[in-house]
Amino acid sequence: MARFTRIEVALKMKETGMIPVFYNSDIKVCKNVVKACYEGGVRVFEFTNRGDFASLVFAELNKWAIEECPEMIMGVGSVIDQGTAAMYIALGANFIVSPLIDEGTAKVCNKRKVSWSPGCGSVTEIGRAHELGAEVVKIFPGSQVGGPGFVKAVLGPMPWTSIMPTGGVSPTEDNLKAWFEAGATCVGMGSQLFPKEIMANENYSYIQEKCIETLLIIKKYKK
Repeated sequence: MARFTRIEVALKMKETGMIPVFYNSDIKVCKNVVKACYEGGVRVFEFTNRGDFASLVFAELNKWAIEECPEMIMGVGSVIDQGTAAMYIALGANFIVSPLIDEGTAKVCNKRKVSWSPGCGSVTEIGRAHELGAEVVKIFPGSQVGGPGFVKAVLGPMPWTSIMPTGGVSPTEDNLKAWFEAGATCVGMGSQLFPKEIMANENYSYIQEKCIETLLIIKKYKK
């Protein structure tokens, strides 16, 4: 059962401004990454459903996070069907993120009052996501869909839209400035936040410091 309501999730997404997106099959690595992000000020974390037995890794990670990082809102991404969503909700996922719109996923999340952020690439899809109960919509892949210009254009006729770009977001001032000045509510960030060489060297202090730096930049430009 989710520990945080869908409203709490949406508000924390907006307040924090960044959601790390991460997967690793090694539970030890996952714990170190979540801890580094938590100590860096992050309070919303997306574990991606990418590998075999990912649900088992998340189950252990979420139980650990409840004790060690009690304010961290743990959710799951790359969910494309309602069966997978239901499984992760049963494991305590506080939010579900999808790369696409799937009505079955929307229904199971709404039944359990769990936040659902579907991937959208057009104004029509964003409107449909709203009809299905999405509070924060994911723009994916962010840079390919149209980048910050797309976000700004959408908010013209639909200023009530809360947008989370994922894909093409990096922890640099120029990149973050562009997204947030365009009106993004928050951003999802994966490989740019966890460079391969940093992970290979288990340099978790770098991740903590990068989170602190990134959140300060976001605070500077967030509307």
